[in-house]
Amino acid sequence: MSPIAGSAQQAPQTTPSNGSTGGDPLRMPDGALVAKRDAPVGGQAVLEGVMMRGISTWAVAVRTPEGQIEVESEPLTPWAKRHRLYRVPIVRGVVALAESMKIGFRALAISANAQIEDDEDGEPEEIGGWVWGLTIAFSLVLAIGLFFVVPVGLTSLIKGQLGSPFLFWLVEGLLRTAIFIAYIWAISKMPDLRRTFEYHGAEHKTISCYEAEDELTPERAKLYSRLHPRCGTSFLLIVMVLAIFIFAPLGLPAWYWLVISRIVGIPVIAGLSYEVIKWAGKNRRKAWVRGVMWPGLMLQNLTTREPDLDQLAVAIASLNAVLAREKPEDLHSGQTIEIVA
Repeated sequence: MSPIAGSAQQAPQTTPSNGSTGGDPLRMPDGALVAKRDAPVGGQAVLEGVMMRGISTWAVAVRTPEGQIEVESEPLTPWAKRHRLYRVPIVRGVVALAESMKIGFRALAISANAQIEDDEDGEPEEIGGWVWGLTIAFSLVLAIGLFFVVPVGLTSLIKGQLGSPFLFWLVEGLLRTAIFIAYIWAISKMPDLRRTFEYHGAEHKTISCYEAEDELTPERAKLYSRLHPRCGTSFLLIVMVLAIFIFAPLGLPAWYWLVISRIVGIPVIAGLSYEVIKWAGKNRRKAWVRGVMWPGLMLQNLTTREPDLDQLAVAIASLNAVLAREKPEDLHSGQTIEIVA
């Protein structure tokens, strides 16, 4: 990783840095600014840092215990370019999410290792790959079990009292959504996650500042909303809601078929949710679209916090590392990285 002392370095601008968005910018429910357009960048908050990704590069910037910003970037060849099938609607969503998870866990590992002090011999220590493998496996099992298996299992206990498939999938869907919101609320109360949520806010503000073609400085980025139409939190809420309608036609088979269908159906739901949030991001100017996305934006109030200028400098350093390696034609190609985790 390359260290950057102090604030982020400024990457070359390819558009005028005057804050112009082609008219008065939109405002989010919190009253802060958000750009009217999408840009081919996305990101994710990590431990004491931010990962940003573009079309051909991803980078992670981390604030070390010594106070420096360290940046590491890697080339990226999107999986969607490897096969035409990967660009088919719904399928492309599953592929993009799998790719994002791979990059996200890699970035998280880099950020975690940056916080570990050197050993007695002065050699850097790192968390082993098997630890991350177990972490990924546990995370997937927890998510599938908590948000899909548990709701259908609990609803199956009262299947006889409900009396109809309609009430069954409605109760299950409401229970799934309630568990998800309760989980988000619970983790938002954990002090250890507060700084990560602040970096999440810094990620959103920095991306919105770039999308608005504003100057990439902490002071300018701070003016933008910590809420974003393409946030992964909103995406997950869409998943919970769409699952109600996807599972409805299956009726009331035996409990084990219900459980299997929920697990097998996850990719379909994720792919459809990806298309929804992609469409919503492109149509954010429409008032009724903003109204539909309002619940997801409200949920982001739990998963983001207001960052300070130092945290914004980290996010900007990460984005600048991506912009410095991206081709100008890619930045203006009309492509988007749809999920801003």
